[in-house]
Amino acid sequence: MLDRVDRMLLAVGDHAQAAQTFIRLLDARPLRQSASTHLGARGTVLALGASEVELWAPDGAGPVADHLQRHGEGLFAAGYASAQLPALQQHLRTRGVAFIAADDRLYLSGAATRGLPMVVSAQQAARPAAGPVSFFYEATPELDEDWQGVARQHADTFGLDASRFCPIGSARFGYAGTLTMFDPADRLDRIELSQTFADQPGAMRRFVERRGGNALYMCFAEAHDFPGLRDRLLAAGARVTPRGPDIRSERDTLWVHPRDLHGMLLGVSRTGFAWDWSGQPQRIPALQA
Repeated sequence: MLDRVDRMLLAVGDHAQAAQTFIRLLDARPLRQSASTHLGARGTVLALGASEVELWAPDGAGPVADHLQRHGEGLFAAGYASAQLPALQQHLRTRGVAFIAADDRLYLSGAATRGLPMVVSAQQAARPAAGPVSFFYEATPELDEDWQGVARQHADTFGLDASRFCPIGSARFGYAGTLTMFDPADRLDRIELSQTFADQPGAMRRFVERRGGNALYMCFAEAHDFPGLRDRLLAAGARVTPRGPDIRSERDTLWVHPRDLHGMLLGVSRTGFAWDWSGQPQRIPALQA
């Protein structure tokens, strides 16, 4: 009953200032100003490709102020779209899953989703991509518990087909888990569930220990102009980590340090390259010479 990853929501100190960062580094495009009584915040919404980034600054008590007080700036929720939003709402009720209906969407806290705060909206008509980024396709909660149990809960909570899920693991980053692929015949959209381990210390494990358990760690986007985005980031002086040995020759995947994006760790892969770790490497488009 989840169809797309459609947005990421950040808690920031100054949403106008944060918007300038996303415009400068990622060529995001301003869409609108917004306010939410539920979030206790005002914000700027930007187009990042066909997806959106919501930058929220507190103007009272609420989830945004709570996040800033506890963790500082950064991701506080991942946004998904559903073509069956009323049916999903009823499904959540029958499963006893707590949510708040506000702002024409559903808010689920990390307590209801084993560590992944979520916003679920009605699916909208496709919007042409703005800038070099195409869209978000993944949010990653890091886990301090068995990923298989969390995967079963997500399948039940959101009406997902577990036979579509794709196992993952990395010795480099010290995790094991699964990708809850929504529609792998067509798209990459999913939740990445990554279990970390105390005997495999690394950035992911340190994050889990700082947060005291499961928590939203990062997100991934696809770029149709990967070289253009890479060069834009480097020209702006952003801290960028390549998949390979050299960022200036990297053509597949990179990560932007959260200090450069107001606390958001962003991975970016070129068009179709994420099929490499998503169970269908034969679908990776060949690079042009």
